[in-house]
Amino acid sequence: MQPLAVEMCNIVKRFPLVLANDHVNLEIHWGEVHALIGENGAGKSTLMKILYGLYQPDEGEIEVDGKPVVIKTAKNAIDLGIGMVHQHFMLVEPLTVAENLVLGAEPRLGPSIDYRTAKAKTRELIQRFGFDLNPDSKIEDLSVGLQQQVEILKTLYRDARILIMDEPTAVLTPQETRGLFSFLREFAAQGNAVVFISHKLDEVMEICDRMSVMRDGQMIGTVRREETDQRQLANMMVGREVIMRVQKGPAQPGEARLELRDVTVINPLKHKPVVNNVSFQVRAGEILGIAGVEGNGQTELVESITGLRKIDRGGILINGQDMTFSGARAVREAGVSHIPEDRHLRGLVTSYSTAMNTILGDHYRPPYSARFGFLDEGQISAHASRLVKEYDVRPQSITLPAASYSGGNAQKLIVARELERRPSILIAAQPTRGVDIGAIEFIHQQIVKARDLGLAVLLVSADLNEVLSLSDRIIVLYEGAVMGELAQAEATAETVGLLMAGSHLVGGKLEPLGAQHRHEAGS
Repeated sequence: MQPLAVEMCNIVKRFPLVLANDHVNLEIHWGEVHALIGENGAGKSTLMKILYGLYQPDEGEIEVDGKPVVIKTAKNAIDLGIGMVHQHFMLVEPLTVAENLVLGAEPRLGPSIDYRTAKAKTRELIQRFGFDLNPDSKIEDLSVGLQQQVEILKTLYRDARILIMDEPTAVLTPQETRGLFSFLREFAAQGNAVVFISHKLDEVMEICDRMSVMRDGQMIGTVRREETDQRQLANMMVGREVIMRVQKGPAQPGEARLELRDVTVINPLKHKPVVNNVSFQVRAGEILGIAGVEGNGQTELVESITGLRKIDRGGILINGQDMTFSGARAVREAGVSHIPEDRHLRGLVTSYSTAMNTILGDHYRPPYSARFGFLDEGQISAHASRLVKEYDVRPQSITLPAASYSGGNAQKLIVARELERRPSILIAAQPTRGVDIGAIEFIHQQIVKARDLGLAVLLVSADLNEVLSLSDRIIVLYEGAVMGELAQAEATAETVGLLMAGSHLVGGKLEPLGAQHRHEAGS
C-alpha cells in the first residue's frame, strides 16, 4: 500500500490568547488535488505554515511519504519535496525568469554563476510543464498570471512533489485560472500532490478531489467531491445554513448620480496613465460593477472619485455638481459614502473604540458634535449601540478598540457606518476581501438593499463572481482604460475574462488585444 504524501497528526499551535490549531489531523494522498478550506481565522494557513516550516507545532507529529519528519525551516520542507506558492508573489521584478528561478540555488561554474545552465534548466522546465514563458523575460514585464507560473516553476526547480497553493486564483482572469487548473491536474496525475487553499467554493468543486474543512482551529471533516456540494461545504465552514446566491430583483435606475468624463490620472514615476480617459455614469437605483485584474487602475480611480487623489485631466460630477478638484470632506458632504479596499489603512482607526469608529468622517457634524466643538458622548454611544446590533457586529461592545475585530466584523462596522449616513452614492471597493463567507452573505445583502433604496452603487472588485452576481451593468478596466461595457444579462465569465486580459468590445464584438491599435493606425 502506497504511503500518504502527508500525514499531520494531532497538530496543536498556540499563540497568545489564540488556539490556532486544536489537535488537527490531515491526510494528503499522492495523485490528488486536496482542498483546505475554512473561514478567516479557521487555522488553515497556520497548519500549512507548519507543514512548510514557517511555524513550529507545540504538539503533534508529521509524516511525509510515510516517514516521520521534523520541519524546522522552509529549507527542510524544500529538501522534503514540499513547495509553497504564496498569495503574494515573492519575485524580484528587475530580474529575469531564469534568474528568479535559480535565486538561492544557483548553478556554479567555478566561482561564478553558470547562467547558461540556469537558462537551459529553466527552458527544460517550461517545456516539460507547458508554460508560456521566456527565460530571458523580466518579471516586471509579465502579466500576473505569468508571474504565478514563475512562482510555480521556482518550486519545481527545487524538485517539489507536494505543492501548496495559497489562494492561487485571487488575481487571475478566468482564462488564466483554466490554465492553472490544467497544470494542477496534470501535476497530480503524474503522482504528485497539491494542497489548494481557497475561499472560492465553485473552484474547489471543479479542481479538487477531496476537501478538508476547518472551523475555529479544528478539523470539521474531509469529504470527497462526489459526496458533497457548495452548500454543504459552506455550512461546514460556517456552522449554519448559508444562502449561496445573491437574491435581488431587477434594477430600477433613475437619474445619473455619479458621472466621470474622460478622467485621466498620470503615474508620476512612470509618466504614463494609470487611469486612461475613463467615462461612465452610475444612476440611482443601480449597481455598476468594475471588473479587472488588480493593478489596472481600480485603486487610483476610486481615490479620484472620493477626493483622495487629484486627477490630471477630465471631470467628475456628483449629483450634477462639478466636484473634479474637491477634497475628501467635500465629496463626503456631497453624499458619497466609501467602503475602502483597505479597511485598516482607510476604513478604521484601529486604536479607537467601536463607538468612535462609527462616526469617523462625520464627527464634526450634529448630532455628534455638541456646542463649542465638544463631542456628545451620549449621542455617539446611542448611535454605536444601534449600529452594532442592527448590523450584527460581534462582539457587540462599543468600547472595544477596532483592532479587536475579525476581518468580517471590522468590515460590517464600516458598512454600517457608511450606509447609516444616508448617502446618495455608495462606492464599495473590494467590499468582501478577506471576509468570512457568512459576512460576505450579509454584506452582499446590504449592497443590494442600498440599491433598492435608490442609492447609486459603484462596486469595484477583483472577485469576478462578486461582480457578475451583484452588478446590473459591468465595465472592465485593463491598464487603466475601459475595454467595454456589458449588461448583466450578457456578461459571462468568459467574455469578461477576455476583456480583463485586454480584448476590446467594439460594436458589440470582441476584438483581441492590440486590434484597436491596428484600427487606429490604419485610419
